[in-house]
Amino acid sequence: MMYRHLVVFIASFVLFNISCTWAANWAVLVAGSNGWYNYRHQADVCHAYQILHKNGIPDSNIIVMMYDDLAKNIENPTKGIVINHPNGGDVYHGVPHDYTHLEVTPKNFMHVLLGNKEALKGVGSGKVLESGPDDNVFIYFTDHGAVGLVAFPHGVLHAKELNETITKMYTQKKYKQMVIYIEACESGSMLENLLPNNINVYATTASNAEESSYACYYDEKRRTYLGDVYSVVWMEDSDVEQIEQETLYQQYLVTQKNTNTSHVMQYGDLNLGKSHNVSEFQGAIKQLFKSNRNLIKKHYNAVLRRDAVPTQDVRISIVSRRLAAVKDNSIEKQKLERELAQLYKDRAIIKTRIEQIASTALSINRADYLEIVIEEHLKLTRYDCYQSVIEYIQEKCFDLQNEFVLNKLYIIANLCEIGLFDLTINQAVDQVCNERLHFDY
Repeated sequence: MMYRHLVVFIASFVLFNISCTWAANWAVLVAGSNGWYNYRHQADVCHAYQILHKNGIPDSNIIVMMYDDLAKNIENPTKGIVINHPNGGDVYHGVPHDYTHLEVTPKNFMHVLLGNKEALKGVGSGKVLESGPDDNVFIYFTDHGAVGLVAFPHGVLHAKELNETITKMYTQKKYKQMVIYIEACESGSMLENLLPNNINVYATTASNAEESSYACYYDEKRRTYLGDVYSVVWMEDSDVEQIEQETLYQQYLVTQKNTNTSHVMQYGDLNLGKSHNVSEFQGAIKQLFKSNRNLIKKHYNAVLRRDAVPTQDVRISIVSRRLAAVKDNSIEKQKLERELAQLYKDRAIIKTRIEQIASTALSINRADYLEIVIEEHLKLTRYDCYQSVIEYIQEKCFDLQNEFVLNKLYIIANLCEIGLFDLTINQAVDQVCNERLHFDY
C-alpha cells in the first residue's frame, strides 16, 4: 500500500513539473502609427521590447508590429538609434521586425492573437501567438484612438472586434491569464462594458472613454516627442522596481498616480490584478544594484511631468516649438509658418465637416439634439451603427489616421446613440462630403 502511494506521489510530482516546464510567457507589442511626428509610439514599443527581453522572455515569444520608419528616417540625427526619454539609451537595437510597413494592420493583429498561421503565410515573419492554456500573455498597444476604436497606419480596430477576438482566445484556450495595456485617446472605450470579468483578463488604459491621452518628453535635438505619459510611467516603473514583488494592481496605482494628465483606468478581472505580479507577464527581472535603481528612479521622477501635451495637439505643438527655435526671416521659418497655418486650417475644416454631418443628419426631425450631439460624450453602445458610419466616412470624407478627425468622432457615436440609423447618417455624409479630402501628414 505504501509503495502504491509512493508511485502515485512521484507520478504526480513529475506531471506537475512537466506542466510547469511547459508554461511560458508570450507578448504582442503594437505601434499603430507612422511618421516622425508620431515618433513616440514606436519608441514606446521598442522600450517595452527591451523590458521583456531583459527579463528573459525569448524573442521567439515576442511579436512586434511597428511601421519601422524611425531609425533611418531623414529627420533622425542619430541614425539607427531610437530613444524613449531625454538622454536615454537606444531602445531600437535587437527589436524583432515581425510585421512592418503595410503589414501593420488590424486584421494581421487579430490573426496574430488567434494564432492564424495560415492567414499570415508569406506576411512578415509569420509569427503568431502559439500560447496555450498554461501560458501567460501580455499585449501592449500604443497609438492614436477615438471613441470605440484605435488606429493603425492603414485602417482602424473597433472595440467590438477587439473584444470578440479576446473572447475567441479564451474559448480556444490561448492563455492561462492575459494582461492588456492600451495607450490611446479615449482608450477606456475599447474595454468599458465590453471586457468580461470572468475570462482571466486584466487590462489598464491610458485614459477613460472620453478624454485624450498625452505625449511627453519633447526633444530639441530630434524635434519631436519621445514618449507618451501613461506608457513611460509604467515602463519606467518596470525598469526600476522589483516587479517579481509588485502586483499588477500596484503598478496600476503607480501609473494612475504619476499619469497626472489623464485618468488611467482598469478593466476585466480586477482580482487577477491584485493576485498576480508584474513579472508573471513581463518576465522575471534581472536585479539591478540598489544604488543604480535609486539613481534611475530619481532621474525618471525628475523629468516625468515635463511638457505633456494632449495627443490631438501634438503636431501643432511640434511645429510651434520648431518655429520658436528658428531664426527670424529664415526660409525655414517661412516654411514652418505656412505649415502651422495649414494645420489650423485643416483642423477647422475637419471640425466643420463633422459638425455639418451631424446637423444634416438631425435636420429632419431632431434638430433640438444638435447641441447635445456636439457637446456631450455619450456612452457608446450601438457599435454596429457606429462602425458602419465610420467606414463610410473613411471612404467618402477623409482618412481616419488623423488626430483631428479622431478627436471629433465622438459626434458620430452620439448620432447613433440618440437613435439615428446608420443609413440616415450615411445619407448626411453623402451630402456633406462631396469630395474626399487628403492631408499630407
